[in-house]
Amino acid sequence: MKKVIFAAIYIRSYETGMKIFELSARNGMKELNHVINHLELGKDAFTKEKIGQEMVDNLCKTLNDFKGFMKEYGVDEYRVCATSALREVKNTRILLDHIRVRTGFQVEILSNSEHRFIGYKSVASKWENFGEVIKKGTAIVDVGGGSIQVSLFDKDSLITTQNIKLGSLRIRETLAALENRSNHYGQYIEELINTELYHFKKFYLKDRNVKNVIVSGEFITNLLAETGSSTINSSVSAEEYKKIYDKISNLTPEAAADKLGVSQENARLILPFAIIYKRFMEIMEAETIWAPNRDLADGIAFDYAQQKQIIKSEHNFEDDIIASAKNMARRYMAGKNHINNMEGLAVQLFDATKKLHGLGKREQLLLRIAVILCDCGKYISIAKSAECAYHIIMATEIIGLSHKEREKVAYIVKFKNGEFEYYEELVSHSNIGVDDYLVIAKLTGMLRLIEALDYSNKQKCKSTRFVMKDKTLYIMIESNDDIALEKEKIAERADFVQEILGIIPVVKQKKSI
Repeated sequence: MKKVIFAAIYIRSYETGMKIFELSARNGMKELNHVINHLELGKDAFTKEKIGQEMVDNLCKTLNDFKGFMKEYGVDEYRVCATSALREVKNTRILLDHIRVRTGFQVEILSNSEHRFIGYKSVASKWENFGEVIKKGTAIVDVGGGSIQVSLFDKDSLITTQNIKLGSLRIRETLAALENRSNHYGQYIEELINTELYHFKKFYLKDRNVKNVIVSGEFITNLLAETGSSTINSSVSAEEYKKIYDKISNLTPEAAADKLGVSQENARLILPFAIIYKRFMEIMEAETIWAPNRDLADGIAFDYAQQKQIIKSEHNFEDDIIASAKNMARRYMAGKNHINNMEGLAVQLFDATKKLHGLGKREQLLLRIAVILCDCGKYISIAKSAECAYHIIMATEIIGLSHKEREKVAYIVKFKNGEFEYYEELVSHSNIGVDDYLVIAKLTGMLRLIEALDYSNKQKCKSTRFVMKDKTLYIMIESNDDIALEKEKIAERADFVQEILGIIPVVKQKKSI
């Protein structure tokens, strides 16, 4: 495949930047240029909940300057992504229209889970030590200007990921009145962080043995450079980091900027960053802090290259999304055997009916997640489990899924047992579009059929095949168990399945000798 020149543009709360890459199957991702403008959009976003006109003017000028670099390098493709600075303000849509009209760029607002997953991809895909490090208890701590994302791994599996609304810029703006009036500014930052970390430790670190903390960001790379390490995957022990912290914690912002080689604009963010890293090391009692030199732009470029099949990764990121959903189901005490059985049946059914439903691999992933989470509402209320499941899913981030994808999963689960809503009714209280509605409807039909096959929760239909002939779906079950209940439930749901998917389910049982 030919080389692709790709520009990854990111708009964050404390900087707007662009990396230009040469992407190829032979050489992977080769960085050609990296430009940054330190625009503190979050200063307006986190205090006023709007971004003022002066900031908008500066942002548009920066993006137009980037277009000049793109032309110079002959960029073939690009992607412009924004995070919390644009996501959390009231005038988001107005801002996006200003940017489109004045620069020609269509900016994509990443949900928090998409943002963190792309950042995580940049680390996992390009760091050869990643697979080995996460075999032991590991936390990835992604510190942004608006929030902190913490993802816990154990035995090469993602356990949970949680968002804490305390990024470096948000902390600084929250404590702005105290910064220049007190000699205890660092202490106030710690107290602010500790309030949130107490709950995180109580709910998610119980019995967790975290050996490694993987962190990302420009500031940590500069901090660890104090050790003299110039490798792309710097690491220091907890004791070494404490020494580095002690050196810089009492410096003025100007002196810290000069010492660490960061801009004057970002100098006041150094202490919040440094304290966040320190406190996570302390509460987790970690031994080593790692800083792979990767950022959001690397993740955007890798995500593009992976989707276009320019670059392949040994790490299966889909498995991380599934693992995150399964750990969520475990939290709400869903039956493991029941879930595993239904998940296998769901994949078979999806593949067997592919010519009729016309959905792709991403929709199959959403079906699997819906299967995994379909019983989580029973933890709160058995009688109102469908409604409770919907609210649980909408209130819980699933790493790697956009807000819209999570909403689709929530509706599929809600409609599994709850009353199905047709488009005119659903759109009256949601922003679901026609295409998304059709995905919800089709996957709901599949989920209802799959659940009927294990309605007794005894996994009677383990050996099952789906065979399509014309518009009849033959469900070939090899079992010596009495499956009368399962047959009855399939018959009850046959009309809905036929209406939505255009197929007639017919059960054929074969008993072993």
